[in-house]
Amino acid sequence: MNRFFAVANVLGKMILVFGFTMLIPLGLAFWLEDGARAVFQESILITIGCGSFLWLATRRYKRELQIRDGFLLVVLVWSVLPVFAMLPLLFYLPELNVSMAYFEAVSGLTATGGTVLTGLDALPLSINLWRGEMVWLGGMGLIVLAVAILPLLGVGGRQMLKAETPGPMKENKLTPRIAETAKGLWLVYAGLTLACMAAYKWAGMNWFDAVMHAFTTLGLGGFSSHDASYGYWDSPLIESVAIVFMLIAGINFATHFLAWRARSLTSYRYDPEVGMFILIVLASCVGFACYLWLINVYSDPLTALRYASFNIVSIATTTGYSSTDYSLWPIFIPLWMLFLSGFCTSSGSTGGGIKMIRARILYQQVYREMITIMHPSAVTPATLGRGVVSSRIILAVLVFMFVYVSSIVLMTLILTLSGLDVITAFSAAVACINNLGPGLGQIGPATTYASLTDFQTWVCSFAMLLGRLEFFTLLVVFTRAFWRK
Repeated sequence: MNRFFAVANVLGKMILVFGFTMLIPLGLAFWLEDGARAVFQESILITIGCGSFLWLATRRYKRELQIRDGFLLVVLVWSVLPVFAMLPLLFYLPELNVSMAYFEAVSGLTATGGTVLTGLDALPLSINLWRGEMVWLGGMGLIVLAVAILPLLGVGGRQMLKAETPGPMKENKLTPRIAETAKGLWLVYAGLTLACMAAYKWAGMNWFDAVMHAFTTLGLGGFSSHDASYGYWDSPLIESVAIVFMLIAGINFATHFLAWRARSLTSYRYDPEVGMFILIVLASCVGFACYLWLINVYSDPLTALRYASFNIVSIATTTGYSSTDYSLWPIFIPLWMLFLSGFCTSSGSTGGGIKMIRARILYQQVYREMITIMHPSAVTPATLGRGVVSSRIILAVLVFMFVYVSSIVLMTLILTLSGLDVITAFSAAVACINNLGPGLGQIGPATTYASLTDFQTWVCSFAMLLGRLEFFTLLVVFTRAFWRK
């Protein structure tokens, strides 16, 4: 039992620190007097109070955490922090119930970007800033942030980072110390966010929208402060800025870190994911722009390229912005976009899905099997970059893929059984597990998740957590072996 108290001690500290992140929107509410000051004050007091109580009540159990404790802590952080993150929304918007508010908070912290809110243009700027800040914090991962700036937690940083960091290549070390690695990643993340803010302001956004959308662009979670999303500006320049930074955020931040540290672009050339990621996305943009032009959805090829590029990049990178209702396009295109969201982004990016590195390993394994059928004695190792992929990693990727597909099927069946039509249920399962946001049908780019029942909302919230924690981090906690001494 003592190990659970040790985990609770660290969780209390993280809740306490999380409460202080609300000071940013509180300061904006004070400055603008937008009517949300009281709700942030109450939320901060509750969050800091609960965190302090849990921390102090378990302070004598503080110790170094083991790997198993790290998994439990990660699951608790991602499931408990949305309870506190939803408080400003729940207090300010009386029409929201707990399931809707929790969904919105989970969607923000998992950088999913699906929303149950309408009338975003009329919300106080501080509330919208809080929604964007949630995406930004969750994009790189709250655990990585904790390891970077909170060594006082007394937690084994490698255990936490191992449980939190997605992708099969998480063992790669960027710096000798895990805290320095996390700090480096966050410095790159913050630097790119500032560059994105400046670019948005230069392109025509006001400062608030530039900050809000820089948060959600780098976090790849498409919360917007406008119901029309990027259709609000109808600006090719703003959309171009978004495309550039969405593509940047879809690349492994470790690669950005190595490029920054070496002051060289060489790391991008040797990254096994970057080339395929850019090639597939850009080919999809050009191909579908030509298709939309040829079937006269858009009469001008440049207009077709503009709308196809922005929306395809947004969905492929699991951001979820929209500049038009792409569900009105021929159904093959939105389905292809959902397919892209499943694998395009790189491991170590802020995107969702199975990641490009796993897709490449799966492709090579399929090719190896076909060669083995024709030439049983042939030796065809799977390679990534300049290295050979071990059989252990290939097996892990195959198991991961089985769980990924099974989860989508199961969530689709549950949502269909609960009353949703097949298109809405399937797209909701894919969108939530891939941390994408908008789907098709009732939850398309022109609508929200508000039409779902409470049960369906909770299912989608669980799916978002399942996808964000890449299945096994969450599922392992539900096994008997995990709880066995």
